[in-house]
Amino acid sequence: MPNDSIQVSHARASGLVDVLDRVLDKGLVIAGDIKISIAEVELLTIRIRLMVCSIDKAEQIGLDWWRHDRHLSMGNDELAIENDQLKERIRRLERQLEAAPGTAQRAPKLRAKRLDRR
Repeated sequence: MPNDSIQVSHARASGLVDVLDRVLDKGLVIAGDIKISIAEVELLTIRIRLMVCSIDKAEQIGLDWWRHDRHLSMGNDELAIENDQLKERIRRLERQLEAAPGTAQRAPKLRAKRLDRR
């Protein structure tokens, strides 16, 4: 009896893997419209379009918006440049802090705290 439940569980898992593989390979599109009206006056329309597929399939059909979205695919060069700019800004601010009257004793403590965070 325990072997039967293992076989059923394995069959379900492999069936799910097959379905997922087919969906990612071929793609799945779900589309629908929701309209809210009162007395035949349309108040709200919501258009829903959902597409599930692999990245390879999306590229085959011409979808590649994630490559051009700066929030999703910021290049490593851009990140490195931004990081260097921020480090230089921190250095300038530390120099200004050290040069300001009355803060010379505090500056080394602030720098030590910053180093501890790394």
